[in-house]
Amino acid sequence: MPDTTTAITLAPGLVYHPGYLSRPEQEALLDSLRQVLHDAPLYTPRMPRSGKPFSVRMTNCGALGWVADQAGYRYQPHHPETGQPWPAMPPRVLRAWEDLAGYPHPPEACLVNYYAEAAKMGLHQDRDEADFDAPVVSLSLGDTAVFRYGGTQRGDPTKSVKLASGDAIVFGGESRLIFHGIDRLQRGSSTLLPDGGRINLTLRRVSAPGG
Repeated sequence: MPDTTTAITLAPGLVYHPGYLSRPEQEALLDSLRQVLHDAPLYTPRMPRSGKPFSVRMTNCGALGWVADQAGYRYQPHHPETGQPWPAMPPRVLRAWEDLAGYPHPPEACLVNYYAEAAKMGLHQDRDEADFDAPVVSLSLGDTAVFRYGGTQRGDPTKSVKLASGDAIVFGGESRLIFHGIDRLQRGSSTLLPDGGRINLTLRRVSAPGG
């Protein structure tokens, strides 16, 4: 079990776990992700309707994967470019869910986002899932990111916290539908990824239990 004494509650349901993964755990997880990326290569998602490319590249592992293209946002069981099923989640990813989610059912999707130096993610909600009772569990690897979060309305005031390599953050309960995003990376703040940048793993339950 993780050392919950270091957990920091940023808002009701929004819990930050600094240093959740040790450096050896980060390295082992990165090794596991190399096989995931071999089987399900990173691709560039696009905004619905406009077709504008995201600045991040992404892939998935697990039974379902989140995709974005001109047809919209959705979950599907196969890679949008290769047509192959998503690879299984690494065991350490599943253990993070068991450690942190406080939810009795397993995750169905793990979105893998790769942020190059200039990549960022605008404020958005994670609301394409059928079960909002389940939290979202996020793991950070690589360069430190400035994570911005607000309330459940787009115009709510925002705050920010720096997510370093090995940190975890969980949003559930009252914070399950908060607006959140990544403002920027702090280049060179981690030596984990040989070419720099950041990998973010986001674990999600997609369907309601029994659905």
